[in-house]
Amino acid sequence: MAPTPSSTARGGTQVVRCARLAIPVDLPSLQAEAAALPDFWMPHFQTARYDGDWLVLPLRSPGGRQDVALPHALSGEPVAYAGTPLLAQCPAIARFLAAFECPVMSARLLNLRAGAEIKPHRDVELAFEHGSARLHVPLVTNPGVEFAIDGEPLAMEAGSCWYINANLTHRVANRGDTDRIHLVVDCTVDDWLRERFARAEVAYSQVRRDPRETRQMIELLRAMDTPTARALVASLEDELAGAA
Repeated sequence: MAPTPSSTARGGTQVVRCARLAIPVDLPSLQAEAAALPDFWMPHFQTARYDGDWLVLPLRSPGGRQDVALPHALSGEPVAYAGTPLLAQCPAIARFLAAFECPVMSARLLNLRAGAEIKPHRDVELAFEHGSARLHVPLVTNPGVEFAIDGEPLAMEAGSCWYINANLTHRVANRGDTDRIHLVVDCTVDDWLRERFARAEVAYSQVRRDPRETRQMIELLRAMDTPTARALVASLEDELAGAA
């Protein structure tokens, strides 16, 4: 049975915290291609969120640009995603992405260097329940990597494929002595991806949002007045009604 988006339960709203998806990963090929790419790594744009080196190589991006670390257009307007010149050098990664039957937005390699730490933060509304899914495929990792989401530790071994609810507070620390490199893919949720979730190993969290925060978000989304914003307004209004 597929996870139920935004199902209301005692104590708050039940959401998917993380899910291990049964999506095949050709780990040796993906590792080899990532290692062979030129050293065009850029600092992650959220510089206030981390200490040490957190680096990005864009493989799919708005307009196919590889010189911009942003995975999405800040305007919130519809944008055309395309492969960057780096993706053309990675046929195995391109095949992996092409096997997704859901819309794929951005795809990046993220490198958290040894000793670096990503501070607790949220990527607001980037969640299965709101129609978006961020998938992590660890290519290079080590036992010293600490990942926690909503206060719960999550160990992601190389070659696995995980959804993480980026709308929940999460943090990462690389306390090992080697880099931690993930292929990170942002997708749009559709029936194909829902079917993958239906067969996944799923963990849930209960969340309770401050109603004042929810109302503020509704007003901001109404001002945007895009189809996505209107859908989110409807979801948030349902959340307020369920909490009443």
